[in-house]
Amino acid sequence: MIRRNFLKATASAAMASALPASTPAQSHNTINSQIKGKMKLTYRPYDLQLKHVFTIANSSRTTTPIVLTEIEYGGITGYGEASMPPYLGETQASVIEFLKKVNLEQFSTPFEMEDILVYVDKIAENNTAAKAAVDIALHDLAGKIMGQPWYKIWGLDAAKTPSTTFTIGIDTPEVVKQKTREDAPLYNILKVKLGRDGDREMIEAIRSVTDKPIAVDVNQGWTDRHYALDMIYWLKEKGIVMVEQPMPKYNLDDAAWLTERSPLPVFADESFQRLNDVLRLKGAFSGVNIKLMKCTGMREAWKMLTVARAANMQVMVGCMTETSCAVSAASQFSPAVDWADLDGNLLISNDVFKGTTVVNGKITLNDLPGIGIKKI
Repeated sequence: MIRRNFLKATASAAMASALPASTPAQSHNTINSQIKGKMKLTYRPYDLQLKHVFTIANSSRTTTPIVLTEIEYGGITGYGEASMPPYLGETQASVIEFLKKVNLEQFSTPFEMEDILVYVDKIAENNTAAKAAVDIALHDLAGKIMGQPWYKIWGLDAAKTPSTTFTIGIDTPEVVKQKTREDAPLYNILKVKLGRDGDREMIEAIRSVTDKPIAVDVNQGWTDRHYALDMIYWLKEKGIVMVEQPMPKYNLDDAAWLTERSPLPVFADESFQRLNDVLRLKGAFSGVNIKLMKCTGMREAWKMLTVARAANMQVMVGCMTETSCAVSAASQFSPAVDWADLDGNLLISNDVFKGTTVVNGKITLNDLPGIGIKKI
């Protein structure tokens, strides 16, 4: 009975929290009377160039393919983005093929957001980055029409944004030391990719340069739970503060065993995709890492946050390699999370937007309406 009541209450809270409750009805009516027309979705492929080779437990790359989207309505344009690192299983071609099926002209206003995004989600299974590209552009458009950034629409305090981690990819000790010397002074917390044979050497190399807190992301790289636990105890001694996805994503029994014994919080990343996963992972992890490209965008991310809090789980907001468009969209709910890893735009050399910034290591929101971006 208790579990049934909890799930019922959680579902109700999640649905209610997805709506911009702080939008005055009178303002909404005024907006709709002034702006007419149909929504038009356009899109184009774009390749992000990384400043350095980016290496994780099972791959390396120097570029990330994305698709940029725009939704125009009444002379106002909202911007969105789909980012496709290889492990997501999407490509520019698959995203564009999905977006060709999206018909927004059947809806009379962007404020039919719930209906629009339910429709988009049902067009085809998966395709989460493609769906996020529509979701982000729609949120940007609606926020611009209302004249407010989404953190204000959600009732959040911009002063409560966390510091973001800055990621150092797997590399040789000398390269790792050099990257750390360059980047550590600019950030309050670092993030290190682990999951290969040289994990201890990676940490020792960084510790020879800085004593700042470190979060580690193993990207499913450890397969033995006893080894994983020994590593986490060693990492704690080295000043590591949290561990992300230490073991294979489907191995929840070992994840639960590890989380129960771990002296550090353990977060789900690859194990965590959509809203239904939140309660499924309770007990297996300390918290969840919300990424817009995995969960179809801002609408579902806000619901995830609400459900995770109701389940007494910690929450992290993360990103892929993205422009300031998607990073700024994710940053809108960052004042409500415990941890943030929103450095995807800082890792590229050809951003096409300006938006959320990092000042003294801390995520800093602006008051631009929508998701808070301008085209460069």
